[in-house]
Parts: sequence; C-alpha cells; structure tokens
Amino acid sequence: MACSWKKDAGVLAADLWTNLVRPQRSRSLAVDEPVVSRPLFLPTPRQSIFLAVLALASLGHALIVRYFAIEQTSVSLACQAGAETWLCASMRLLLALHIPPSLGIAALIAAVLNLARPSVVLLGFALVAAGHGLVIYNTSLSALAVALLLLSFARPAPEPE
Repeated sequence: MACSWKKDAGVLAADLWTNLVRPQRSRSLAVDEPVVSRPLFLPTPRQSIFLAVLALASLGHALIVRYFAIEQTSVSLACQAGAETWLCASMRLLLALHIPPSLGIAALIAAVLNLARPSVVLLGFALVAAGHGLVIYNTSLSALAVALLLLSFARPAPEPE
C-alpha cells in the first residue's frame, strides 16, 4: 500500500499523455464523403487591381501633402495666410484629422469590421485611412489596422445571401 501513489501517478501521467500530448487521430473520411469548407476572403483580380490603385493613390496623396505642404515652410505659411488651392485644402483637412488621431481610429474601426465580416468596401476604406494615417504621423493605430487587414485575408468569405 505504500507504493499506491506511484501507481496512481503513473495512471495519471498515462492519461495526460493520451489526452493532451499525443495528437488525437481524427476519424477517416470515406472516399465519397465531401469535405465542405468555405473559401477564404480574396478579392477578385479586378477588385485587387482597384484596391491596389486606391492604396497607391492614397499613399501618393498623403506623401504629396506631407512633403510639399506640411514640411515646406513657404507653402505652409502661404496656406495659413489663406491661399485657396487644393494642396492647402488637403493640408487643412489632414491636419484637422491628425490632431485627434481620427485617421488611425477610422482605419482601426474599418479593419475590425472587415475582420468580423470581410468586404471589399471596408477593405478599401481601411486602406485609404491607414495609408493616410501612416504617412501623417498616426502610425500606431494605422499600423494595427494594417495588421488586422492582413488577418482578414485568413477569414472565410461571407456566406452569399
């Protein structure tokens, strides 16, 4: 009776090995039994090209505004003095969205919604907001949104209605 704990520990270790450590073998599927799985969310080639153009245009616009309007003193002072050009209007809009991190928040909300229910429209909106946010110093939330957008490609496509 003095060694009963060793026997119980051995049984417990064997149960632990069979239930947790050793992988369970799944039942084998019959040859004629179909495996039903939903396809992953992937935009069509046409949608992918449109999203790539949208993302590049967004990054290009943000880079132009940052390096030609915000960081150049002469242009920035002219815009603050009241110049009415598209560059000044874009600069004012992006700076208004930068003070609270609105671009990052919008990108993060769109990315979370896209992760919950993948959609090309949400993906495009999140790409535009994240692209502008990454260039106009809203990097933390925008980078998190981009990571969530990458994760959304691992999600199954929504069921057709």
